[in-house]
Amino acid sequence: MLVIKRLKRGWGRGASVRASGEYTRGRARLERRGGGRRRPCGALSGWNPPSRVDIRRSFASCSPVPHTHDNTRTGPRSVLFTAFEPSGDEHAAVVIRELRRRDPSLVIHAWGGERMERAGAVVVERTGLAATMGMPGLAKILEHRRINRRVESWVKSNRPCLHVAVDSPAANFPICKITRAHGASVVHLVAPQMWAWGSWRVRKLRRLTDHVLCLLPFEPDWFEARGVRATFVGHPLLDHELDEEAIEAAVHGFPEGSPKVAIMPGSRPSEITANFPMMLETFRRIRERQPGAACVVAATTERVRERLREIANEWGGWPEGMDVVVAGVDSATRWCDLAIVVSGTVTLHVARQHKPMVVIYRVNKFTYALVGRWIIAADHIALPNLVAGRRIVPEIAPKTNDDPAPIVEQAMRLLDDADARRAMRDDLADTMRRFEGRSAATGAADAIEQTLRELRPALVGAT
Repeated sequence: MLVIKRLKRGWGRGASVRASGEYTRGRARLERRGGGRRRPCGALSGWNPPSRVDIRRSFASCSPVPHTHDNTRTGPRSVLFTAFEPSGDEHAAVVIRELRRRDPSLVIHAWGGERMERAGAVVVERTGLAATMGMPGLAKILEHRRINRRVESWVKSNRPCLHVAVDSPAANFPICKITRAHGASVVHLVAPQMWAWGSWRVRKLRRLTDHVLCLLPFEPDWFEARGVRATFVGHPLLDHELDEEAIEAAVHGFPEGSPKVAIMPGSRPSEITANFPMMLETFRRIRERQPGAACVVAATTERVRERLREIANEWGGWPEGMDVVVAGVDSATRWCDLAIVVSGTVTLHVARQHKPMVVIYRVNKFTYALVGRWIIAADHIALPNLVAGRRIVPEIAPKTNDDPAPIVEQAMRLLDDADARRAMRDDLADTMRRFEGRSAATGAADAIEQTLRELRPALVGAT
């Protein structure tokens, strides 16, 4: 009854009102404050409140939410990218580079990182230096609220016609609401992993996006079934060929030994702190059984390398036979017999070279018991398993304690069994074929340009 009363007062958020051309609440609030020019909405004239049957049908149809866009802008086209994690910076950079290659006059601003800046974006504020995964603390929440206020101020002054939100739905959703309220179109680059946990969030996504660009082949069907326009564009990681010459040169400098174990501890400070102590102890125990074992740890940045050294000093020192490299994931993967990997995009780095791996991810025991166990819906966590639709690599996640025994057990099983390693390599090769023939940069740039043509027709010829 409350929904029906709100719809009859003309400000409700029901799908049937949106379908008839009603303003979004955010846009209406903006206009009442004098922040936007009122535009006629012809469908409202003579509008009759929908019946209860109409309301039920509208919600049941689960169709994407049309958005009233501002086609009155003049001047150069302007696009805003927002990314808040190192992986988002990497994903966005390849798309920005392709957009700028196609149209050097396209103005791209960003809340982002160094890669986005090098690709051609004008970075308004640097982000991604202390990304978190899972439930953020109070300090992080307050920080993002301050960022949101600065973004809103910037949007009011610069009025981008398109907002590309990159991954990080918790950080990006409030910004999408801001940009949408100011008349911008919204495209999501990297689909929020709602198929894995928190599937109810898809209702918010329907309100806040025009198009979701998916990196994994199974995602579009999931979103389309829930009324969200979605397209599989491929994965940016696979857009470029491996630099064989650089990889071989790096491998020659790695330590000798057998078996060779690569450790990939992730990029986020929180996941490094949670997982690296277990990984250290895992290698120590492998070396107890195989005294000739060697290890290379792949750090994403110099800052991560320093943090890894600090953690090792706190947990018994740096093990003998272990080395660390910066930005050397591909070379460490080529060198190793087995990789021990924190769940994330790095698993695709390992999978593209068809190397056996053990995937881990430690979570807070109390948070998982109270919340995580009830909202995680996916059968798998590791990306190779998700893409394959079955478990082809062992995953020890979510892990709620720091006992390395299960990791050691899976690692030794693979190191001792050549047939098991060969079968895993074959499965990984078959899985990675699903990405063949795709270029994420090209596919995402095509979709963004199409969005500009569809939703900003007045701007296509403005430059």
